[in-house]
Amino acid sequence: MPEFDDGLLDDPQALQDADGLLRPLAEAGARLRRESDAARDALALVTPDARPRAVVAVGPEARLLRAVLEPTCPVPFVAWPNLGLPGWVGPLDVVVVLGGAGRTPSATVSEALRRGSRLIVTAPEDSPLARQASSRATTLLPSRTSDPLCGAITTLMALHALQLAGPADPAAIADAMDEVATRCSLSRDIAGNPAKKNALELADGQPLIWGGSVLAARASRRIAEAVRGATGRVALSADAGALIPILAETRPRDPFEDPFEEQPVDRRPVLVVIEDGLGDEASDESREILQSNADAADVHVVTIEHTAASTMERYATVLQEGLFSAAYLAIGGGRVRALANR
Repeated sequence: MPEFDDGLLDDPQALQDADGLLRPLAEAGARLRRESDAARDALALVTPDARPRAVVAVGPEARLLRAVLEPTCPVPFVAWPNLGLPGWVGPLDVVVVLGGAGRTPSATVSEALRRGSRLIVTAPEDSPLARQASSRATTLLPSRTSDPLCGAITTLMALHALQLAGPADPAAIADAMDEVATRCSLSRDIAGNPAKKNALELADGQPLIWGGSVLAARASRRIAEAVRGATGRVALSADAGALIPILAETRPRDPFEDPFEEQPVDRRPVLVVIEDGLGDEASDESREILQSNADAADVHVVTIEHTAASTMERYATVLQEGLFSAAYLAIGGGRVRALANR
């Protein structure tokens, strides 16, 4: 990665050149509003018939749905990663297909229809997947944005209507996304922009990203993917058991090291803690151990935190701040053009 230039984070031309990275993040709330508006009529027709035996979900955010629903869903919830469906799925079950193209969603829809399962599908109305899924047992949640997170949220609304999930308020989640976009706006300088500050902290380090709750851990994986793409170097998302040995093997900084003398490239870890306030005693203990090891090794700790409001508002907030941070890493590292050409 080229040397990080923090001046680019407040440089008007550099930020304008990065419009393709920043605009989609800033428009996340607007996309969710469009998606929920498009699904309103379909959701009004969803009624809770007999409680299903189980729910099987397929698609890019199936594991997100499982993370949200597992603690409270009154029936088993399976995020299925393979072609088709488990052999036991039948008319007593609900099958969720979260959009997408290729063999997996198509095979899932075909199997669900053949076995008589109730179907919930997120897809554009004019898409081959929507046409294939058309049946009396299918609820199509029409997608206008093809944003996987938006599709997952409208699906949560449908599952709530089936009395399988708690309420999901898309307006509140969209407002939370807008708030992140405002705080992390390109027009805010480094002093008042948490995402730009995070980018500065991560610029010369090896990010070790940890989330204590199930949803925070999922956000940490998404953020790590974004950081890897933005920098072209390693960013590790893992549980505390995997990260503690790395911190324990890190030597403290040498206080006598000459900061102006050229040093060999040896990126020190930077611990990134994703905190949504939904952890338990075990995760609190893990965080304390991580923090103590980071302190002992003189490793800097960056915290991305939101511990108020609903579960999905917390998830969307920490995720969006992390994604904005990755975008500013790309800008400061001069990788915007490389990302645009991928």
